[in-house]
Amino acid sequence: MSPFELLERDGLARIGRLDTPHGPIETPALLPVAHPDPARQPIPPVEMRRRFGVHAVITSAYITWRTPPLRAVAEERGIHGLLQFDGPVMTDSGAFQQHAYGAVEIGPEESLRFQDRVGSDIATVLDVFTEPDATHEEAAEALRETRSRSEAARRSRAGLLAVPVQGGAFEDLRAESAAAASALGDVLAVGGVVPLLEQYRFPELARALAAARPGLSPAAPVHLFGAGHPMTFASAALWGVDLFDSSAYHKFARRGGLLFPEGTVSIDDLREPVCRCALCAVRPLTDVARLPEADRERAIAEHNLLMSVEEIGRVRQAIRDGTLWELAERRSVAHPALRAGLEETLRHPGPFLATEPASRPSFREILPESRRRPAVVRFRNALDRFARERPLSDTIGRVALRPEYLGRIPCEDRSGRPLAWDAETPLGPVPLELSDLYPVGPFLGLEEFAHRARHRPPSSVTDELRGRPALDADLDRDWTDGWTRRQILALLTWEYGPDVANELARDLVGVRSRTSGRLRRIRRQDATLFHVGTDGLARPTFRGAGDVRAALSEDRGRVVVMDDAREFVAQGRSLFARFVAAADPALRPGSSALLVDRSDELLGVGRLVLAPHEMRRMGRGVAARVVAHARAPDAAEDADPEE
Repeated sequence: MSPFELLERDGLARIGRLDTPHGPIETPALLPVAHPDPARQPIPPVEMRRRFGVHAVITSAYITWRTPPLRAVAEERGIHGLLQFDGPVMTDSGAFQQHAYGAVEIGPEESLRFQDRVGSDIATVLDVFTEPDATHEEAAEALRETRSRSEAARRSRAGLLAVPVQGGAFEDLRAESAAAASALGDVLAVGGVVPLLEQYRFPELARALAAARPGLSPAAPVHLFGAGHPMTFASAALWGVDLFDSSAYHKFARRGGLLFPEGTVSIDDLREPVCRCALCAVRPLTDVARLPEADRERAIAEHNLLMSVEEIGRVRQAIRDGTLWELAERRSVAHPALRAGLEETLRHPGPFLATEPASRPSFREILPESRRRPAVVRFRNALDRFARERPLSDTIGRVALRPEYLGRIPCEDRSGRPLAWDAETPLGPVPLELSDLYPVGPFLGLEEFAHRARHRPPSSVTDELRGRPALDADLDRDWTDGWTRRQILALLTWEYGPDVANELARDLVGVRSRTSGRLRRIRRQDATLFHVGTDGLARPTFRGAGDVRAALSEDRGRVVVMDDAREFVAQGRSLFARFVAAADPALRPGSSALLVDRSDELLGVGRLVLAPHEMRRMGRGVAARVVAHARAPDAAEDADPEE
């Protein structure tokens, strides 16, 4: 069973748990480099844990091996005894030293045997470091050797193994390496990128991740070697990077460099106490600058480590809040190279779409590039499909889907011909009846404040329509009921297609919130069949799911539950990945799915945590959380439709 479990997510980014012999690692996590020689380590690992909340570190097995006094202690007391650290320890193999010095004295077999002997929690294959400027032939040869070494390492090691993903600057080799590493590794370590990070070649890093990401197994955490500057964490996490490591906190301290999420500042240039973190509130950086050299280096390293740990915490919180894209965009303005990396990321939406959530609580515009996020790409793609059978539409200013607005917009002309209306939105024209959907409904951007009010007054809507000479419709009639029926049909079409929507929508009525006027429930007689959330999506109750199941073909909208978990799901327990027999590949994380047994009996309605392709590969963790089930009526289905 995989040692990795996905707990929460925001697209590719994940809150996860990696189990190791010395305890779990919550991801995304920073593994600071701990030098095996205590005399060269400014912050003892035990202090990293006690003072800074660091739960895992990485150290160099190669430096330990080649230094006889360190090697003796490690072989006698283990790598944890050498570092005096009781948490998880990952060991690097010497590939970085190979990059830095051109060669290492140890072979891949001895490297792995040594890591085993000293009790590494996560051992790393000694791969062939591929320089970014290597030719395709050189990169391919290095990749063949790395793969051979990885296969041998897997055969000989029972414990956790980090398998590097190489391939240089070549998309085909990165993809090949990702697939091969996924078949072997417990941790998938994207390597050969330190020069890109050091030289701020972030667009090239984005291309390397775009090539590797589709082939990386979702069942293993992804490690990005050398990513230790806090300004890079958010953008890397977008690609699903779970583990970061670097000695940046110390390397920058040696030359007086202060790390911040917004970039690097030289301590010698400071004249003001610009930081008020827990450390700097006690001793301002302007005072640190005047300390003796050794004390100054340690104090700066502590500051840098604290900044890095805090930024990892912000990344985790952003994943939980569904705001990681916003955080990454804010960080990208710190440096033009980061902005260029974000621009390159947006040129590769494909790897994101399979795990892009059905909705998020909000959509806040940070940059002009915000309108090209994968959420918008997916929405526009779905809108194209929705609009294929829709009549030609006219455009109206963005208005709320509330009775006092909708009542003034005609649904048909005087001859009975349906009229279609597109609302002007910051993300382009959107059918009026769909303009509450994420990302349009919760969109908050510059135009909301700088150019026009978000909702036009009712009188201006009528005035605008009366000014259209080609419009022959009854503008004095209240059209609210017609728009409610049209919105119901549109939302069901969005989820299930026009044929199923037409069948489901018969005799349905909508209930709007008394406070906001938004559609909140869809009912038939005395039964609520769908709730409409703040994301605008119509989500089925258990009764509604029964109607959906009858209308949909058996390969759509479903997650099939194995017999062993049938009763648990029917009682409202979460569905775990190992009990999924099949799933509709069109479903996405956050989607509402029909949970059925092998005979297609409805057991419950689930909110997906994993994408269907992940369910097949994850050995553990929740695939779907049950929100309605067969053993109990739908909770609060008759509650007042308030926000």
